[in-house]
Amino acid sequence: MNLFSDIGSLVGTAIAQLQARGTLPEGLDLGPVTVEPPRDPLHGDMATNAAMVLAKPAKMKPRDIAEALAPLLAADDRVTSAEVAGPGFLNLRLAPVVWQHVARSVLTEGTAYGRSTMGQGARVNVEYVSANPTGPLHVGHTRGAVFGDALASLLAYAGYDVTREYYINDGGAQVDVLARSVYLRYQEAHDLSVDWPEGSYPGDYLIEVGEALKAKVGDSYLDQDESVWLEEVRSFATEAMMTLIRTDLKSLGVEMDVFFSEKSLYGTGLIEKAIAELDAKGLIYRGVLEPPKGKTPEDWEPREQTLFKSTEHGDDVDRPIAKSDGSWTYFAPDIAYHYDKVSRGFDQLIDVFGADHGGYVKRMKAAVSALSNGTVPLDIKLCQLVKLYKNGEPFKMSKRAGTFVTLSDVVEQVGPDVTRFVMLTRKNDAALDFDFAKVLEQSRENPVFYVQYANARVNSVLRKAQAAGIDVTDATLGQADLTAMTHETELAVAKKLAEWPRLVEIAARTHEPHRVAFYLYELAADLHTLWNRGNDETQLRFLQEDDVAASQAKIALARAVSVVISAGLGILGVSPAEEMR
Repeated sequence: MNLFSDIGSLVGTAIAQLQARGTLPEGLDLGPVTVEPPRDPLHGDMATNAAMVLAKPAKMKPRDIAEALAPLLAADDRVTSAEVAGPGFLNLRLAPVVWQHVARSVLTEGTAYGRSTMGQGARVNVEYVSANPTGPLHVGHTRGAVFGDALASLLAYAGYDVTREYYINDGGAQVDVLARSVYLRYQEAHDLSVDWPEGSYPGDYLIEVGEALKAKVGDSYLDQDESVWLEEVRSFATEAMMTLIRTDLKSLGVEMDVFFSEKSLYGTGLIEKAIAELDAKGLIYRGVLEPPKGKTPEDWEPREQTLFKSTEHGDDVDRPIAKSDGSWTYFAPDIAYHYDKVSRGFDQLIDVFGADHGGYVKRMKAAVSALSNGTVPLDIKLCQLVKLYKNGEPFKMSKRAGTFVTLSDVVEQVGPDVTRFVMLTRKNDAALDFDFAKVLEQSRENPVFYVQYANARVNSVLRKAQAAGIDVTDATLGQADLTAMTHETELAVAKKLAEWPRLVEIAARTHEPHRVAFYLYELAADLHTLWNRGNDETQLRFLQEDDVAASQAKIALARAVSVVISAGLGILGVSPAEEMR
């Protein structure tokens, strides 16, 4: 059941009737027509913009269209009134039986309520985390991991065929730095004194790796030139770091379908093939770029390079893909990687990057547009920084210095459920404050507690009802007589439940899983309000003394809330709480 979609169909039918009468012209684009909750609940239950968006193409006044639509909509049994406001806004009020039916639909459909076929099985690749394999994941990576994983789950819930992917950045110079750092720990494992050069990775997390290398090769690498050991240590260290990263991700409930190695692009012809594809389209040329903005002539040395004509696909400037000495720039393997994604037949690509990749968005979109002839959209979501607070003070981190806060540190202190929910309490492109004390508070100001508490309250009611001998299985509750559910506080809960299928599609379409977290908080608030009203008004209590039928009707609404909360938390990767401790 998708009530907003159903009323949208009603609006579409009314428009068709007006077209058949000649009141409205044929051939109107109904795509912009929407049905949504009004900004002010006092205006009604739903509002449609039909008159406003059809006025210009129909060459009519919006109010005239609204007044023609209103009686047709009001004629439907579900609609108690259709009111025209202002220049042509159309507000609808629905009969209580409509909202009563929502709770029954939730219980009847169960986990299927809110699921959508919007995606129609389209194949979507979501690449996220993709941290350099030079150490454990830190809290900044945590946000990208949670966001990407929740987005993937949301898209799957909305009917897409989703692949979760991690790009291992193991082809750059930073992995050589990692290998040399591990070699220093290897020397320390042999009780040798070492000096740590600037730019190395002196974190304690490499101590075990150095010892493991010693256990594997003994002293055979001691006093050897790095040409002897660099390649082997590089592979050994990378695999050790990826094992650590996989473990960290698993502790957060994140499991990837694909781990793609950047190194696999080199020496295999894949980069050359991707660039040749662009060259065949006339998009590769030799040229000299203009100086970057803000550079003085003394700072700039013009040189001829091999360039990708990315400006033909929406970029601000053309981008170098090979240096003057013929070696590839960092952009070339990224082009090849996305060419591989396109070649795998994905219908849509999504990359989740850190905030420092803002300047990378246009060039990557241009590359995918060129490689796919504009048929495969690429959406790049940037996750802003997480500001950590510890003991009331900002807590800073430095990955290279080895003093950073890791993903595992956060999960160990607050748990994976709290970590995941809090990371989604802000839109991805907004900065996030993570206070280790506040995220564990048991108050309304802590959204994860507030939502979990709502679900726990429902389960408490179910346990008490069962103890009283009341049948509260979903099958029985789904058949309860809900006609007495007419109080405004009860209807407010039902109205919020009705928004769930619509919310899922909007969040999936915009790639914004934080909308789910916001919605769950609002639904929990409506449930808590109803609960608290019941403290003063006995007719609103979920358990009605000596009246099994009335109790089942009340509990049916509460149980419907729990079903939707559990579904929403499932998308976010959070386990619903059965009871609060």
